[in-house]
Amino acid sequence: MRTVPTSIPTVMALSMATRTSMSQSATSLLHLMWLASPALPVGGFSYSEGLEASIDRSLVATESGASQWLSDQLHLALVRSDLAVVAQAVSAWRNEDMQRIHTLNDWVLHTRETSELRLQSEQMGRSFIEWLRSVRPELISALGETQTPSTWTYPVAFALAASHIDASVRDCCLSYAFGWAENMAQAAVRAVPLGQSAGQRIVQRLAAEIPQAVDQAIALADDERQAFSPMLAILSAQHETQYSRLFRS
Repeated sequence: MRTVPTSIPTVMALSMATRTSMSQSATSLLHLMWLASPALPVGGFSYSEGLEASIDRSLVATESGASQWLSDQLHLALVRSDLAVVAQAVSAWRNEDMQRIHTLNDWVLHTRETSELRLQSEQMGRSFIEWLRSVRPELISALGETQTPSTWTYPVAFALAASHIDASVRDCCLSYAFGWAENMAQAAVRAVPLGQSAGQRIVQRLAAEIPQAVDQAIALADDERQAFSPMLAILSAQHETQYSRLFRS
């Protein structure tokens, strides 16, 4: 039986479809990289999330100490709270489930264990919404007059932007986690202090651990989310009155 050759127009159509698909994938990837960029004007560079207080009390004093601290923070704190919220909020935004969004946002606000950690989430969320208003105004206007975008916390605001990118929930969470890792590694570089190469080795370690952390976060149910990091909370509370500091948390 003779095989009928594929016509040239069909080949060209398939090739065009493949290129279009690849172009869309590349655009989505670039948008996720954009959201993860430390250059985003949301103020992430001004927070250490308790790391500066741990350095002040000699709990962290070396590259290996900072690397281990941030690894622990990723798995014990970020996975069970912010990353899980991002995963659930991306789906909620896509489903236009505003009740769910408000519930997640309230959970973040109510589980910040110190004043400075709550202010960080509020300020970064507010700044993220303002940035989003300048680059994607249609997303903010679509919220309607009854919504109060200035009160969105950072994980929920990030999820709003990520939900409009043609990407999986997992990829959205990977972007969020990598942005966090870069900011925290730079905080360690400035506060320990460390060299830039040491900072990059910390990012390398965190990047290797982030995929597993994201998978854990996505698998969490509502009643498995938690914000219980006693030592981090104590250090954050002490940082609020620390005599000399570079960071706001």
